[in-house]
Amino acid sequence: MAGFPKDFVWGGAASAYQIEGAVNEDGKGRHIWDVFTKEEGRVFGGHTGAVACDHYHRFREDVRLMKEMGLKAYRFSIDWSRVLPEGIGKVNEKGIAFYGELIDELQKAGIEPYITLHHWEYPYELYKKGGWMNADSAEWFGEYAGLIAERFSDRVTNFFTLNEPQCFIGLGYLQGEHAPGLRAPVRDTFLMAHNALRAHGRAVQKMREKAKRPIKVGYAPTGPMNYPATEKPEDIEAARTAFFAMPELSNWTWNVAWWSDPVLLGSYPEEGLVRFEPYLPRITQEDMRLISEPIDLYAQNIYNGNAICMGPDGKPQIAARKEGFPHTACDWPVVPECIYWGPKFLQERYHRPLYITENGVSCRDVISLDGKVHDPERIDFLHRYLRQIRRAIEDGVDIRGYFLWTFLDNFEWNHGYSERFGTVFVDFQTQQRIPKDSAYWYRDVIRANGENL
Repeated sequence: MAGFPKDFVWGGAASAYQIEGAVNEDGKGRHIWDVFTKEEGRVFGGHTGAVACDHYHRFREDVRLMKEMGLKAYRFSIDWSRVLPEGIGKVNEKGIAFYGELIDELQKAGIEPYITLHHWEYPYELYKKGGWMNADSAEWFGEYAGLIAERFSDRVTNFFTLNEPQCFIGLGYLQGEHAPGLRAPVRDTFLMAHNALRAHGRAVQKMREKAKRPIKVGYAPTGPMNYPATEKPEDIEAARTAFFAMPELSNWTWNVAWWSDPVLLGSYPEEGLVRFEPYLPRITQEDMRLISEPIDLYAQNIYNGNAICMGPDGKPQIAARKEGFPHTACDWPVVPECIYWGPKFLQERYHRPLYITENGVSCRDVISLDGKVHDPERIDFLHRYLRQIRRAIEDGVDIRGYFLWTFLDNFEWNHGYSERFGTVFVDFQTQQRIPKDSAYWYRDVIRANGENL
């Protein structure tokens, strides 16, 4: 097989709090980021998402820009607290109307909507009831998921439940860098993780129950995309082992297998069950059946990973990076190999088609004297990574789609507005949008279905 399949999904991605703004408008409830960003010292520069890209008011302009870019699909998240201000119970019809209008606008532009249910906007009223610590959190999320299916499945086919649980549990409750900013006892974080996975399973059930027509439901985790330092068989085996291994307890959420094995294989990885046994909650067969409800879409957000070699002791070890190794503006290593080996290892273990639901780069973008935004570093980065995706496809890995992160420069969580991942520049004082050179480059890639790479 040569190149990208004819029906390959070329998309862009965004999340609600990072772009919408309008945090106090039209009946929206508070979520944990609304609260977290008001605490001094939590976010770079004291920035908040109160206005962000003002997408709530400017979504029609933004969809026009997506159409100009030639996007075939757009993955966005629904702010749970905008449609259910208390997380459960009374529906906010103005919130539902906003997302309905966005979906209609996308479809008029010929852009397929992909909805993510939870991209970290956890309702504060449910957080006060224990959040993910509360066993009822699975039912809360199920109620929300059922509402979204009921209201939007007549027009939307593709849904993802959770985005990057590694991050919203790990960074939110273990490291304390993200909302709600806790350093919880390790035992509590394992319980939260288990309940989040139970919530995923319950959402799959409720969406299928409430859908008005057949839909596709999936899941979008992330993790360290380790790759072999060389293509020697021993290094490939070392990288495969490290890819699915359990990390140190202090950063235990940052792994692939703990979050994907239960969903796709029906059980937690044995290594983790043994190593983490003192911290684990009670795990029942009923839980595992719920967590492993069959899904249609398996996705992965892929940015970087470590080069792995086989050590002299016969165990995998991280290979040292050479001096002057390339890094992005947010200090992430540039390692295109990870987006070849990651999908390859994932398919070997899980035997599922894969969607890459995030991949992109932060650059030090500025408006040049000619009024344009030239971002050759982003173009080079994307070119290298997309070539590796093509290589994976040509080697038999079933990759169905790619969603570039991100469409607009936005509120980058605890980094505020200091990082620019967008293909469209946003002046956060005036809300002016300027498509960067990379937006036009990506448009040409989409038109050529990647044959120009």
